Amino acid sequence: MTVTTLRSVAALKAAGLVTETLAPQLAEVEAAYAIALPEPLAKLIDGKRFGGPIARQYVPSPEEMDVKAGETADPIGDHRHSPVPGLVHRYPDRVLVKVTSTCPVYCRFCFRREMVGPEKGEALTKTELDAVIAYIAANTDIFEVILTGGDPMMLSAARAHEITQRLETIPHVKLIRWHTRMPVTRPDRVTETYAEAIRSRTKAVFVAVHANHAAEFSDEAIAACRRLAGQGIALVSQSVLLRGVNDTVEDLSGLMRAFLSAGIKPYYLHQLDAAPGTSHFRVPVEEGQRLVRALRDTISGLAIPHYVFDIAGGVSKASLALSDIERRDDGWVVRGRDGEDYPLADS
Repeated sequence: MTVTTLRSVAALKAAGLVTETLAPQLAEVEAAYAIALPEPLAKLIDGKRFGGPIARQYVPSPEEMDVKAGETADPIGDHRHSPVPGLVHRYPDRVLVKVTSTCPVYCRFCFRREMVGPEKGEALTKTELDAVIAYIAANTDIFEVILTGGDPMMLSAARAHEITQRLETIPHVKLIRWHTRMPVTRPDRVTETYAEAIRSRTKAVFVAVHANHAAEFSDEAIAACRRLAGQGIALVSQSVLLRGVNDTVEDLSGLMRAFLSAGIKPYYLHQLDAAPGTSHFRVPVEEGQRLVRALRDTISGLAIPHYVFDIAGGVSKASLALSDIERRDDGWVVRGRDGEDYPLADS
């Protein structure tokens, strides 16, 4: 199957996704950041709505050149925690391996937007991968290896299988996690062959599927997720709270239910990282807290993600969700779904 990907402002304009007036204003954005939008995903843009949830995520905007104070090219400290090229060791028991710098689609809010794109190189070289595997093998506290990028599923099935096999030889690694947008952006690439390539008979394999709106879940996307699950691969979600995309209770609940319907357990809802030119996507923390609390009050506990923020510099993640428990002079109280407080006996 041949899939056309729109990779320039001119291509987006020809597809009716950028207006004649807007196109000249995007020249600077196009020069600074990669563009890619596969046609199947482009067709999900409802009636060519320029401000809709899919268009807003993937179609460039002049606002991307408005860099605010505090925004940085490496907001979560990848470089600071990279002992060998392509590997990030931020937490004692797990590492990130950036196996490729390319993606099937380039999100306009990406926290690695300065590090990804066709001009950044395709994938780790053999020498670089050998060094990464050697580092993981030598550090016996590493329980989990997270494959990321770019999008790690840009690798061929053969290369993905090779990496899986090499990780299988390391006894202390017990879990392999892939972070990808591929099931929703290019579901045709997530074939039975690919799913078989990344399964493991000796390690637990998880795939974190990144999506931000229920509209991204086409029938083909759901089928791709089920092909992965059919190989015994566990699926979890990753999303970013984004202004104009999923910043209502209705949109968030719809997204989380879409994940569950596709067999994906909601896992992370990220507060937006401070990448350059992304402030127009930012939802204030107080608003995010209200949204997540309202979500907890209205849908199944299975559908509730962890609302988190990556502390700048790669310190750690921090939970941003409001607590339902409070200590008062006369003891503990807990908040009910009705908004009322109730006493909690702690002995």
